[in-house]
Amino acid sequence: MCRSIKTLRPPAMPEEATEDEIRAAALQYVRKVSGFRAPAAHNREVFDRAVEVIAQATAELLDGLEVRGQAARQAG
Repeated sequence: MCRSIKTLRPPAMPEEATEDEIRAAALQYVRKVSGFRAPAAHNREVFDRAVEVIAQATAELLDGLEVRGQAARQAG
């Protein structure tokens, strides 16, 4: 897909992803899918909205994931 989007969950990251990291991944995804690095003025609103929706979905995904063995590593 897009090599510049990094994994945002443990154990790839030692701590939780920040809002900035989640938004950066969403922006990279929208850029890849749309084919635009920066949209023209007439596409700006839909482009920005897509980034926000994807960032929100990503945050919800990360909050809901259960990584097996993660609790044991944190306790130890």
